[in-house]
Amino acid sequence: MNRKVDISAIIVTYNSGHEIRECLSSLILSLKSYIAEIFIIDNASTDSTLQVVKLFQEKYAFISFIKNESNYLYTHAINQGLSLAKGQFVLLLNPDTVVPETTFASLIPEFSDDEKLAVVAPQFHNSDGSIQPSCRRFPKHRDILFHLMGLNYLFPRSKLFNGWKMGDFDHKTKKYVEQPQGAFILVRAEAIKTIGFLDQQFPMFFSDVDWCHRFILDDWKIAFIPTVAIVHHQGRSVFRQRIPMIWSSHKSFYLYFKKYYPSGIWPFVNAVTGLLLSLMAAVRSAYLYLLKLGS
Repeated sequence: MNRKVDISAIIVTYNSGHEIRECLSSLILSLKSYIAEIFIIDNASTDSTLQVVKLFQEKYAFISFIKNESNYLYTHAINQGLSLAKGQFVLLLNPDTVVPETTFASLIPEFSDDEKLAVVAPQFHNSDGSIQPSCRRFPKHRDILFHLMGLNYLFPRSKLFNGWKMGDFDHKTKKYVEQPQGAFILVRAEAIKTIGFLDQQFPMFFSDVDWCHRFILDDWKIAFIPTVAIVHHQGRSVFRQRIPMIWSSHKSFYLYFKKYYPSGIWPFVNAVTGLLLSLMAAVRSAYLYLLKLGS
């Protein structure tokens, strides 16, 4: 009789050849005590990603590689993986991460301690070992205004002015949170069945935020566990297409507000916020373009 799959890991790649080797090496080592499956969903990479993954597939039969003919972006690819996953727990993992060997031995017992726990997330470290803030609260319209006024920079530890990015949290304490960064989230499969897959109206950004929001609305919990620390080489894939990604993230920010604030005075507030987000995207894009011209 076949044992049930313990963990299904889903990794979306796009020209991730430089990162995926270290990511897979660490992940495989951390999964050695579990029945696992790894799904690598590739969004039409043109670099060495396929060749690197094939080397791992030759050694490990539990790795599946699905190559999309076009770049369907993050959310669509994650949903492809979710449709295939059979594990009791599902891991969403970015290819620019490195996980320690004891990751799952430390995280999975957390689910046994709380039957309403849907998601656990570890502490993130930068390449130099420093803590990378990885948890946020669900954004509010005022957070856009605070950012435009620079109040989050003037008062970085303020729960009011930098509350969205949790500037008041040191990321050293175990805590129920609203929105851990999607580069590593371990999810109870039973919880996924209750709320469904990621919302594809958010093609690249905010689908993880929306997912977390839906978990919490359905009375599930999300826990930050700082006793496990992964390395996250933040945003390497995104930085390769920085300006289009800025516009995509700001559009999804607006769509998030539109989804969760649909009635009353909020459509007007959403429209104003959308204009501010467009202005922010234009300024950031122009700045990056000028930097590129000057380099």
